[in-house]
Amino acid sequence: MRTTRRSVMAMLVGAGVMALGGAVAVGQTTIADVTHLKGRRVNTLTGYGLVVGLNGTGDGGKYAPSIRAMVAMLAKFNIPVGVDELGKSKNVALVWVDVTLPENGVREGDRVDVKVSAVGEAKSLLGGRLVMTPLQGPGLDAIFAFASGAIRVADPKTAPTTGTIINGAVMEEDIIHNYINELGQITLVVEDVHASHALASVIEQTINEDVSEIGQIRRIAMAQGPKNIVVQIPPEYFSNPVAFIGRIEGLEMLMPRNESRIVINRRTETITIGAGVEIAPTVIVHAGMTITTATPEPVPTPDDPRIDVDHAASIDTTESNGTKLRELVRRLNILNVPAKDIIAIIENLYANGQIRGKLVIRD
Repeated sequence: MRTTRRSVMAMLVGAGVMALGGAVAVGQTTIADVTHLKGRRVNTLTGYGLVVGLNGTGDGGKYAPSIRAMVAMLAKFNIPVGVDELGKSKNVALVWVDVTLPENGVREGDRVDVKVSAVGEAKSLLGGRLVMTPLQGPGLDAIFAFASGAIRVADPKTAPTTGTIINGAVMEEDIIHNYINELGQITLVVEDVHASHALASVIEQTINEDVSEIGQIRRIAMAQGPKNIVVQIPPEYFSNPVAFIGRIEGLEMLMPRNESRIVINRRTETITIGAGVEIAPTVIVHAGMTITTATPEPVPTPDDPRIDVDHAASIDTTESNGTKLRELVRRLNILNVPAKDIIAIIENLYANGQIRGKLVIRD
């Protein structure tokens, strides 16, 4: 059987993808599985540098910024060279250098990977080496690392002007995140895909129950909206807050029912539907076909006559208050409706208030 993009999408929607959503309390989840500490973040260091050793694929003498940078670099080594003397050089390229630091911070001496991208007229960075380059933060007020080394070009044919240097940057400063505020509190941030008032309340209750004793209720955790839970570190953990954070992150809890959700990726034409997503009784007419989710089907009247179309299908709604959206999508696939049309139908149903669930669009 010939497999097309449309049939792959149909299999995803009709089988396992939809089975992932909408489950009710199916097992234990730890607090760390659905939250992170406020203050944990990814930092980026950047800088401009020179790549040398290119086999005639560099910027060339016509790209003045590269030549000026090379003159300045040679001057640091007490090698005075004029711009005109380097006019025919094609083995050097000016590049943009950046590194992404781990979200939990780094220490002096740690090594991190480096990304390098040509900014001038270089045709390829293959075979080049990055000269020692200082890397700074957003404020450009301090040097946090130095990068250098041989460049690895992953795809010389389609992306010859970008590359990486594995462990190419050495940290010169510590970058450590502070998770505890001046009041001795930490904040647990619920990941966006799980954020809800119900889950925040469960996390609050789980922590408070864990630190409480019989006859002594302690309320050290307080939910502040669907995403944030502020936790006061108990006095007995002031000298060892890491142990306390590890303790509460490892607490198990029973997850509340997932939010009914549909996630659409327009670029890949992928549709992910939670099992609990329903649509209200309706009739859909789209591109010469009709789908009815009303049972029984509407009786034609002079004001609302039946329209003959090439394709038709009906969906039984007698078993529940509404129709499962996945059943509608399954019927649309049977009628060989293109993925982009299915996405358009879902978006229109949602806009009209016919879908009982949350629609998330990702381009």
